[in-house]
Amino acid sequence: MTTTGPLAGIRVLELGTLIAGPFCSRMLAEFGADVIKIESPEGGDPLRQWRVLKDGTSLWWSVQARNKQSLTLNMKTEQGRQIARELALQADIIIENYRPGVLEKWGLGYEELRALNPALIMVRLSGYGQNGPMRDMPGFGAVGESMGGLRYVSGHADRPPVRVGISIGDSVAALHGVIGAMMALRHRDVTGGRWNGKTGAEMQAGQGQMVDVALYESVFNLMESLVPEYDVAGVVRERTGGALPGIVPSNTYTTQEGGNLVIAGNGDAIFHRLMLAIGRVDLAHDTQLARNDGRVPRTAEIDQAIQEWCSTQTVDAALATLRAADVPVSKIFSVRDMLQDPQFLARNMFEQHQFSDGTPVKLPAVTPKMSATPGGTRWMGPQLGEHNQAILQSLGYSDAEIQALREQGITG
Repeated sequence: MTTTGPLAGIRVLELGTLIAGPFCSRMLAEFGADVIKIESPEGGDPLRQWRVLKDGTSLWWSVQARNKQSLTLNMKTEQGRQIARELALQADIIIENYRPGVLEKWGLGYEELRALNPALIMVRLSGYGQNGPMRDMPGFGAVGESMGGLRYVSGHADRPPVRVGISIGDSVAALHGVIGAMMALRHRDVTGGRWNGKTGAEMQAGQGQMVDVALYESVFNLMESLVPEYDVAGVVRERTGGALPGIVPSNTYTTQEGGNLVIAGNGDAIFHRLMLAIGRVDLAHDTQLARNDGRVPRTAEIDQAIQEWCSTQTVDAALATLRAADVPVSKIFSVRDMLQDPQFLARNMFEQHQFSDGTPVKLPAVTPKMSATPGGTRWMGPQLGEHNQAILQSLGYSDAEIQALREQGITG
């Protein structure tokens, strides 16, 4: 299919289900990559039935699979695997999130494919990576968040750890996959570019590589100064509720009517303005509080002062006062707030589409925003096997052969 965008012409084969791998290829598709998603003929990606459904299909699917082509293949059959192999050898990037060893069992492992296409880039997302004592264990995003350190620091000190309300571990791993794929593409281009399809002495291609993304390592990569703080000072960062430990003040405060505000007054000049705005001139001019290292020992006192002021304010009044003082502040947004917020609307953060039956639906807009080559939604998540005919024809299969594959249960 003809596409536009910075990744137009890049061919991606997605071998994966649910979140991490499909989110990785989704972002490439949003910026023009030609993504073929292989699904089982028996129901397809399980995410099609996750969370809130419309006419039997997940609303999440409309976002997670947008701009992708769906090809159904029974990977338990040699013929199904052979078709996948043909597509793999035409691909610039393969994205997969099976357990390590599955692709090798199918004859689609990285070493086998790179021997035929040395420019191939394979992004492999798994719970624990492609080696190590845990490589063969199942590892979902929740496990990665736990092992990577995020769950340990999330929540209140007197309660068990909590999770973020989304599958953040999978999504963070997907972003690492995208970054790895882009760096690998850059390296391939400067070392020779795409494989020319020839073999032997005629083979000319840049250097491909494997991008090995472990979910727990992707989460671990976000954990700031956790390691040196423990290694040098013996400090284990603990759960601190809505506060950001060691950076003061940065916390969640409750207003008069029970609303919540996040106030980040941790910059030195910002702290001074914040204290003046809430009427605490004494704290604004306290020399011990002029820098963050002086404020940390008095965190409870500072938080109490801010909370006492917030308790006398409505959300709107507090926002107006603090914004006038140039203090970073926000109420905590629900999706209802987002859909009517002037900033979201000014930034065109929603796209309007419709289902085949005419029902309108808003989708989140594509980010990041690029001035010359913006991403976008060309179509929402496809029907299962919607592109079987076109993809197989592009591989040279005749109509009769395609019909035979269907009847034999290879494409469903």
